[in-house]
Amino acid sequence: MNLPMKICFATNNAHKLQEVKALLDQKIDLQSLSDIGCHQSLPENQKTLEGNSLEKAEFVFDNYGVNCFADDTGLEVYALDGAPGVFSSRYAGTGNSQDNMNLLLKNLEGQTNRRAQFRTVITLIIEGKRKQFEGIVKGKMVEKMEGEAGFGYDPIFVPDGYDLTFAQMDFDMKNKISHRGQAIRKLVKFLNKL
Repeated sequence: MNLPMKICFATNNAHKLQEVKALLDQKIDLQSLSDIGCHQSLPENQKTLEGNSLEKAEFVFDNYGVNCFADDTGLEVYALDGAPGVFSSRYAGTGNSQDNMNLLLKNLEGQTNRRAQFRTVITLIIEGKRKQFEGIVKGKMVEKMEGEAGFGYDPIFVPDGYDLTFAQMDFDMKNKISHRGQAIRKLVKFLNKL
């Protein structure tokens, strides 16, 4: 009997783990960072989402010797030359979502172009081989926060084709169209073929 392939998702975020587990084939045994004994912060010192995603995955693979994948996500606002981008989670310097949104809305005051996109990059390392998957959702930034669900910039981002912010959508609706959901589905399709 073939045992399931163990693979670590370089996160301890229970929602992210649950989201990925629901999509994976039974042949994959998904583990968290705590499952492999990693209780430290992962490095994120790169200038791109691709770089950060790769750096986190390589840290886990090099230090724990397990097949793994890591993600990095950024909000890219066109009128702000792609900011906050790779610095999305620490845009206001505090790591606080409310502060980040307040600063972003302030920086967008007077801007007519409110187009933006969320982008997620996932790096997978299996037996030392690296592969990246990307998910993008385009939309616009609204002028005031709407909705209670989600996290990060969800209350001020409306995806194309919808009248609701991500924070006004239920989990399943957001997951169907989100950047992370897209990247994860590409990853899962790849893993399920192994």
